[in-house]
Amino acid sequence: MLILRLLKLHKLSREDIKAWGDDALAWVADVVYDRKQGGWFSVLAAFLWVLSYVFEGVVRLRTALYDARIFRDQPLGCLVVVVGNLTVGGTGKTPIVEKFARSLTQRGRKVAILSRGYMSRSEPLFRRAWRWLTHADPEPPKVVSDGHQVFLNSEDAGDEPYMLAQNLPGVIVLVDKNRVKAGHYAVQKFGVDTLILDDGYQYLPLRGRLNLLLVDKTNPFGNKRLLPRGILREPLSHLKRASYIFITKSDGLADRELEATLRRHHPNIDLIECTHKPQFLMRVGDTNRVELSALQGKKVAALSGIASPESFERFIVQQGAVLAHTARFLDHHRFTAYELASFYEAALNAGAEWVVTTEKDAVRLTQEATAAIPTYFLRMEIDILTGDKDFAVAVDRICFPKLAPRGSTRSFI
Repeated sequence: MLILRLLKLHKLSREDIKAWGDDALAWVADVVYDRKQGGWFSVLAAFLWVLSYVFEGVVRLRTALYDARIFRDQPLGCLVVVVGNLTVGGTGKTPIVEKFARSLTQRGRKVAILSRGYMSRSEPLFRRAWRWLTHADPEPPKVVSDGHQVFLNSEDAGDEPYMLAQNLPGVIVLVDKNRVKAGHYAVQKFGVDTLILDDGYQYLPLRGRLNLLLVDKTNPFGNKRLLPRGILREPLSHLKRASYIFITKSDGLADRELEATLRRHHPNIDLIECTHKPQFLMRVGDTNRVELSALQGKKVAALSGIASPESFERFIVQQGAVLAHTARFLDHHRFTAYELASFYEAALNAGAEWVVTTEKDAVRLTQEATAAIPTYFLRMEIDILTGDKDFAVAVDRICFPKLAPRGSTRSFI
């Protein structure tokens, strides 16, 4: 498909260019995740393998500069909880960010979530250029929610920040690539005493961080190569920056090899094993909950634009549904009207009674598209399996330690 598009490049419309770009990204994703091999995939894999060595050198140099205090991190004078991972793709960060924010709020903390707003609409280039030329103040962070009202949609805010703002009344949600600036803004404007960085493990300019590293048990480190040949953002040795490691998407069975890998790089780290558990269904555009048992025997079409669609589809089948049709798009994909119309037409032709999607994808669907077939999203939450009694205990132990470890000089507040 990609080769055919290249041959017709001179005739491409805007929609064709977008489809060509999606095909190219899908090719790269197939190589990165080792889904396809041989032929042109092997050629691309060899090229990406060389680039991954360059990327690793840059990452190691940057980390070394921070370690040597040549690049300086900055304190914000409040509790900073970082939720992130070593890999690209879905490790289940958003449910854990939500769970921590809710638990901390219930304990009397004033919480702000800071996100970079991946795939959100950015300030126009000419406006940024004008700010630079006139030495104007930088653009303030986007306020997705002030804790009382949600101001931006998913396109302007990004999928995860919008979803978090919808689900967390009382929690401020800000979007800015500069999380130091956003943190200062949250403290000064809203008087917060706790900051949660969503996907912030690689963001080193903040001091006094409590690093919660997430590792996907179903695919911990891919082929253990760095981007762009593998899914690692940093070498495995950088596990040592973690304060705690959450092993996500667990089935409850021991994985001695994974545990040995983690402890080889961080011998005394606390491991907390948890699972993403489906709670209920909710119809897109509605607030009524539907029990998971309603999926039993139902013919379903699954729609997803996430990094790991296999686990999402497996959840649906485990609830007794029959997958009549599936459509997988790249992570954070913005569905076009044509793509949605084609999907719903194919779902109808396959005899699907319902469409089931993820909560993250649901925010990008339109009422016009979902009118064809009843459309629901699967609400997932985190349950702790090992390492703590429950999530409340984990939050207390992690965020409100009674005593600092002996010999430790690190403070998170």
